[in-house]
Amino acid sequence: MNLPNSSLPSLLQNEVSQLWQDYQENANDEDISCLTQYVQIFESLPLVWGCSPFVAKNCVKSPALLTELINSGSLLNAPSNYSQSLANLLLDVTDEASLMQALRLYRRREMMCIAWRDLTGWASLEETLKALSDLADAMIDAGLTWLYQHLTNQLGTPFDVNGVPQPFVVLALGKLGGQELNFSSDIDLIFTYPEDGETKGVKRTRTNQEFFLRLGQKLIHVLNQMTVDGFVFRVDMRLRPFGDAGPLAVSFPAMEEYYQSHARDWERYALVKARVAAGYKPAGYTLLKSLRPFVYRRYLDFNAFEALRNMKGMIDQETSRKGLNNNIKLGPGGIREVEFTCQVFQLIRGGQQPALQRRHLLTTLTQLEKYRILPADVVKRLHEAYCFLRLTENHLQAIDDRQTQTLPEDELNRTRLAYSMGFSDWHQFVAKLIYYQQHVHLEFEQVIMPAAVEKSSQPIEFSRWQTLWMNGLCDDEQTILLLNEAGFQNASEVFTHLQQVLNAYSIRKLNQRAREKLDTLIPLLITNTLKQQNPDDALHRTLKFIESVAQRSVYLSLLVERPQVLKQLVRLCANSAWIAEKITLYPLLLDELLDPRRLYDPLKPNELGNALQTQLAHLPDNDLEMQMDRLRHFKSANVLHIAAAEISGHLSVEVVSDYLSAIADILMKRALIMACEHLTQKYGRPYCSDNDKIRPVGFCIIAYGKAGGVELSYGSDLDIVFLHDSCGGQQMTDGDKPIDNSVFFLRLAQRIIHIITTNTPAGILYEVDARLRPGGKSALLVSSFDAFKNYQQQDAWTWEHQALIRARAVIGNSRSMERFEKIRRVVLSHCREPEKLKLEVCEMRDKMRESLDKSKPLHPPFDNGIFDLKQGRGGVADIEFIVQYAVLRWAADYPNLLNTTGMLPWLKMFTEYKLLTESACTQLSEAFRAYRAENHRLALQNKPALVANEKFAEYRQRVMHWWDEIMELS
Repeated sequence: MNLPNSSLPSLLQNEVSQLWQDYQENANDEDISCLTQYVQIFESLPLVWGCSPFVAKNCVKSPALLTELINSGSLLNAPSNYSQSLANLLLDVTDEASLMQALRLYRRREMMCIAWRDLTGWASLEETLKALSDLADAMIDAGLTWLYQHLTNQLGTPFDVNGVPQPFVVLALGKLGGQELNFSSDIDLIFTYPEDGETKGVKRTRTNQEFFLRLGQKLIHVLNQMTVDGFVFRVDMRLRPFGDAGPLAVSFPAMEEYYQSHARDWERYALVKARVAAGYKPAGYTLLKSLRPFVYRRYLDFNAFEALRNMKGMIDQETSRKGLNNNIKLGPGGIREVEFTCQVFQLIRGGQQPALQRRHLLTTLTQLEKYRILPADVVKRLHEAYCFLRLTENHLQAIDDRQTQTLPEDELNRTRLAYSMGFSDWHQFVAKLIYYQQHVHLEFEQVIMPAAVEKSSQPIEFSRWQTLWMNGLCDDEQTILLLNEAGFQNASEVFTHLQQVLNAYSIRKLNQRAREKLDTLIPLLITNTLKQQNPDDALHRTLKFIESVAQRSVYLSLLVERPQVLKQLVRLCANSAWIAEKITLYPLLLDELLDPRRLYDPLKPNELGNALQTQLAHLPDNDLEMQMDRLRHFKSANVLHIAAAEISGHLSVEVVSDYLSAIADILMKRALIMACEHLTQKYGRPYCSDNDKIRPVGFCIIAYGKAGGVELSYGSDLDIVFLHDSCGGQQMTDGDKPIDNSVFFLRLAQRIIHIITTNTPAGILYEVDARLRPGGKSALLVSSFDAFKNYQQQDAWTWEHQALIRARAVIGNSRSMERFEKIRRVVLSHCREPEKLKLEVCEMRDKMRESLDKSKPLHPPFDNGIFDLKQGRGGVADIEFIVQYAVLRWAADYPNLLNTTGMLPWLKMFTEYKLLTESACTQLSEAFRAYRAENHRLALQNKPALVANEKFAEYRQRVMHWWDEIMELS
């Protein structure tokens, strides 16, 4: 019978044909019949045998084994429970020799099955890696269970001092720990047990350590020893505490002491993938939980860059020394670089973001994208590259069941590998491999960049400033002259500031390592600031930041290790005093500068909710302080991205306000959810009787002013009002401790304000102004809808209706939000007498200007003095009052005017409805945009909204012209 092998490369056809002949000679008719009946398996045989001599030779040697794999359905189905089948297999094993043989034969069977499914593509890469890992776990555990039972018969059962039996725990690290074992990998193990003590049940007792040492030795022998049947797995114990010099098995307390006092940086990296693979798993989980603080620091640990870069440097040296540049694991762009790229972020952020504490690399990649730590396109490329590299690794090792990651040199094995990967020849395969390796290496260098890059790119400038700094800035006149020639405008002030830093107590207290980093950082800083348009501001602001974090060397490490972070920091400080102040107050924001691609690409408004939910998901429900800090960091980080994008010219003023308003909306919604969850747990949910029916009570938050008009700027307050729709005779909560609804909502509003305004270590969210509620600051903090409606219709002043124009329901149940909007429309659609309305609006504008306008002088000419952008004549407030007057005057006839709360949309609508001239609306819109842009610019410089009188003279003239034209009384 011939094989359907015509599609095989010619180099493989003869070999497979000979193997098929040998198989037929060894097989009986039943074996051949069984194989040919399963067409899918029979047709795949040339591919599998051509690409894996390991599988082929075992099939030829034992045709019955292939028949058993076919009849059991193992080749066509995902693997089942290895542990159960192994346990049944070992029931009749009576000695170690039989145990070793049984394990090896079982391994051969399952590895053939896994390889067959992998090479044919019937199994996904994830299935293959998981199957190999599950197989290893099951075989370790089965061997351990048998050995433990037989060893206790000889040496007794180990107990602790309290008489509790002590189990053995096997920790897996590396690929097995991550459940990503490759086809012919070593397994990295650590043996441990809970407590010291001694054995009982035999005449001669042993210490627990002696018992577990013996058990560990036997387990290694059973797994590792080469016999006529091969081996199970090569066992590597070098990752245990103290490595080869340490005991083979250590107690939990000794493990904790080691990692707390003696462990090195690379051991943190190793423990990222630590997992309980065998033994008593509950005890192992307890141990790993106790070690988690060693692996994942509570703060952002930027030292991980240096640690992993040093590790990679040693790997590269070894790779070069052994000539392993053709190694798909250790070579440039290899598997290890993908792992390092992901795991550096786990080490940096894992303590603060438990979702990153994942052992599986592809799962970690997903989390890095979810948290926007890496861009989606980068994650996609790394995912594809990793899968290609791991599949290549598996197919390479499946050739001869040999541990190798080095590409073959001979034509035959090159043909096998290329064909198994779906390529017609070796050159096509290599081209694709190089494509993926280049992407991996590029991203690896982006993430873990050598610290020397920045120095080498500016050798003269860096050396000059390093010499100056290291010599203690001793020659005042010469140094000032040098600083002046370099480009600083006020060199003497720069010199003074540098001296202050050099002599500061916090700097003199630095340990040697931190001082070395500072001595590298300051010259780099000077070099970077001289590239800015305003180097003086850049240097002064960045130096203030460095002074504030000098005692936290992790930040110095970041700036030295990551030149692009320093570059972005200096650039942002140069362009914005506000950003410089925020980063100085909250150094955690440096984390946002790690990836320039992400820094200038803020989250879209529709992405904010999911992003915040992701960050809050892992926090304890009862830890309000931690939740409040996370809200504040979320705001600071996202506003930083928006400010950076605006400074760089990527966002218009209107879009910036949209983004800032969306952030405020999301945070108010979250504050309401947090406050409501707390109160409902204590008092239940509020209900009321309405038309003899009991119904739940609705609540909503109304935003006024800039928040209501979706025109927030940096540092804007929130003007908010709280409303509820409780009514009727019975108004109580339904909990075990019911309270009146009015009390519930008062406490709810107070808690919302507390969540938003409390000053935590991460700052405040917003200042809150609730004085626009009915009756002002002397009235109740929360109003019912009925009271709000009555007040607006009967008692409200015109200026309160002006404020209501820009009011917007931000959050609440849909019924409450709809009810507010209905009240707003009814109140604002009231027909008004134009002249009376105009008079009241003008009177309010005069009062406001008199008390708030900071302009000097208050009248033309504009050749000197100060203009208040908001309150000055011809400023923002005049435009707002014109618009508010127009809305109140014409809303009754043009109800669509109430569809928005924004100034620019209204001016556009006035033109469409011909309520104001096109010229008026255009000029007022232009002025409004210009003022807002200037206001943003000043806010980013921490300056008040005051400018020289002449700066906006033309805009002011136009606004005042239209004020007189529109608001002049008849």
